[in-house]
Amino acid sequence: MKIGHNYYVYILECSDKSYYTGVTNDIDRRLEEHNSGENPKCYTYNKRPVVLKYYDHFLNINDAINWEKQIKGWSRKKKEALFESNWKEIQKLAKNRQSSSSHPSTGSG
Repeated sequence: MKIGHNYYVYILECSDKSYYTGVTNDIDRRLEEHNSGENPKCYTYNKRPVVLKYYDHFLNINDAINWEKQIKGWSRKKKEALFESNWKEIQKLAKNRQSSSSHPSTGSG
């Protein structure tokens, strides 16, 4: 593996207000590809224009892929807290999710 290589995990907000998370080695090129409709099979193709809401830089592709996978599992609110670097809110939302998953609802429907 090359030392000092650039990888980016990024989140786009699509025109329908959904979020798309991805990994790239060239953030500017990838944003242009999303907005130009480079790939008709891409999630963002019919949701253009897209706006870059967040990105983080990595030197190791495995670290970038692991961060991307983690973010993809996050709720919308947790991603929005990430956009603001609100780590207290991210921790709060993570604790809320853990509590609700360990105490399943006993609803009747």
